[in-house]
Amino acid sequence: MNSIASISLSGMQAAQTALGAAAHNIANLPTAGFHRQLVTSSATAGGGVSVSLGPAEAEGPALQNDVLGLLVAKNQFLANLVVFKTSDQVARTLLDTQA
Repeated sequence: MNSIASISLSGMQAAQTALGAAAHNIANLPTAGFHRQLVTSSATAGGGVSVSLGPAEAEGPALQNDVLGLLVAKNQFLANLVVFKTSDQVARTLLDTQA
């Protein structure tokens, strides 16, 4: 099993990928024939998450989905950051009590 810090780090990396994909999709709204990037997340054995990018089957924009994706990814990143910081604080506390 992975440490809590590495699990939350994988969540932050997944959120960054989703943020990048949504930003890419929004930036290319006016591009003719553009296929949006879709992010697929999956749990990894032992904890954490992995992501993959792929094109949408249909071309064209989906601005509402991409703006919602930005908000969801931002909140996922922030939630994983809190977990990462908390695991660091717990480790420091444990080390301080053993010294």
